[in-house]
Amino acid sequence: MDKAKNVHTFLGLDSDYEEAKIVVFGAPFDGTTSFRPGTRFASSVMRNESYGLEMYSPYLDKDLKDTKICDVGDLVLPIGNTEKSMEVIKEFAKEIVEDGKIPMMIGGDHLVSYPAIEAVYEKHKDIYVLHFDAHTDLRDTFFGEKLSHANVLRRTWDFLGDGRIYQFGIRSGDREEFLWAEEHTHLTKFNYDGLDEVVEKLKEKAVYVTIDIDILDPSVVPGTGTPEPGGISFKEMLDILSKINKLNNIVGADLVELAPHYDPTGVSSAVACKIFRELALVVHK
Repeated sequence: MDKAKNVHTFLGLDSDYEEAKIVVFGAPFDGTTSFRPGTRFASSVMRNESYGLEMYSPYLDKDLKDTKICDVGDLVLPIGNTEKSMEVIKEFAKEIVEDGKIPMMIGGDHLVSYPAIEAVYEKHKDIYVLHFDAHTDLRDTFFGEKLSHANVLRRTWDFLGDGRIYQFGIRSGDREEFLWAEEHTHLTKFNYDGLDEVVEKLKEKAVYVTIDIDILDPSVVPGTGTPEPGGISFKEMLDILSKINKLNNIVGADLVELAPHYDPTGVSSAVACKIFRELALVVHK
């Protein structure tokens, strides 16, 4: 891995790779987007927009200035080759993990979470996944494809097995997905009821957190590829982050599905940046 500093970083996260506890990278991939493409631009736009934020979070009373986080930039992914792109992401995340650091990824459509989680799983076999999303993402195939943002959590289940995936905010999916979830995952429809109990249960466990920005209502974040009315507010997202801040062993995290160009006001990108700032502070213990 090229461990040189990246000049254009998210909110000045330019610690040296060697001393960093968290390594941020972008996965500019939207090759399996099923409705509106454009998530490949999220990481570059978020880096630009992040400079409108302060490094201090009054919500968590934490400051990015006190962290050791390195943003190494975007991966170069082979356009048009989904399987190879997933391999590149996995190998990159795996190297971060093997170096004793925590990967934090900016997607990209949600499929990019699958190889990142798999890379972390190879070190932390007892890992649990907290999944915040509007969509179930539990189809076995989508238009005949095993690799899609519509089945990222199903592919994750393939190696995690039953009882390791907790899903919150879900309000859209095929009926069979909801029925399948009853037997294989812990799925909470519409909201995040029960998150406190889950956090208490997983407090000392290895946890990967994946946030699809469309868990928020499209009135808050219209800049996403598959907007789904009926979502949570930004304040509720902050409440989620404050709850998962009680976890002591987050070993990986990502924020996905921002498609910035569908919101010319830039508000969606600003929301994504603020969520990512809070998430970074939650992960950095």
